[in-house]
Amino acid sequence: MELRLRGKTFGGVPKDHWRQVNDRLDPETDYREIYRNAVAYEFPWDMNQALSFALFRTYAVPGIGALLDATGQFTGNCQKRYDDTALLLEVPAEKGFDDPDARAAIRRINQMHRAYDIPAHEMLYVLSTFVVVPKRWLDVYGKRAFTDHELVASVNYYRALGRHMNIPDIPETYLGFSQVMDDYEREHFAYDEGGRRVADSTLALMLTWYPKLAGPAVEMFSRALMDQPLRDALGYDAPPPALETLSRTALRMRGKLLRAFPARMTEQTVMDLPWVRSYPDGFRIEELGTFPVPGVAGCPVRHEEAAPA
Repeated sequence: MELRLRGKTFGGVPKDHWRQVNDRLDPETDYREIYRNAVAYEFPWDMNQALSFALFRTYAVPGIGALLDATGQFTGNCQKRYDDTALLLEVPAEKGFDDPDARAAIRRINQMHRAYDIPAHEMLYVLSTFVVVPKRWLDVYGKRAFTDHELVASVNYYRALGRHMNIPDIPETYLGFSQVMDDYEREHFAYDEGGRRVADSTLALMLTWYPKLAGPAVEMFSRALMDQPLRDALGYDAPPPALETLSRTALRMRGKLLRAFPARMTEQTVMDLPWVRSYPDGFRIEELGTFPVPGVAGCPVRHEEAAPA
């Protein structure tokens, strides 16, 4: 039986199926479902890339990059740290904030953060990247941009996540989030050796996801997608202008080509991604992530003492 909704159909399902589904939902109350439809069905590859680049941007903030470097998790055990982050962040979106597994995942996230001296402004900045970077990515490279419904739902979803993480002063609108991110980066982006090491380690991990011969091309392609302030803060050279133009044009063409394809009707989860490799036999949410260093009270990373006034 062919499903009949407005718009063209392909194989019995309209190409804009998920847009229609999300348009019928209320972004003020159904924001988790709308956001999940976008991440797992409508834009799974794009959202994964965008959220990966969002985390990558945080390395360019010295306070964040240096701390991640000092923990050794992103340089000594990068695959597991990447996998754990993706798996923990997925659970609330997949199951809802009231689900026991979602509560366990957020509890683990909060336990990890509380083990270190992380200022609230850094937490808010990281949260803002999860809202702003995917929207901007889809504007340029997606088969379509977020609808107003989807953008409001994304904002409301991350506002809810931020509240569960006890982050103060969370913006109420996308404009507010974008101002937080842009202002913070203008003030805080700077080169730091620790942040560069974390970026290098993450980039090296990404190269293992592709055939070895493709490594140099993937590395150059990744730098081509970075904006210049990000490259400057991480100390990366810009690729040749022609290569940057080619890389970005290829991604735009991919987005346009996807408009001709049918709607994806199978969910893509983090465990479906071939580059998530740490748990081939499954995992327990309570065991994901990092744990306090035995015998160490307080933040295990030493901080520079402030100079006396």
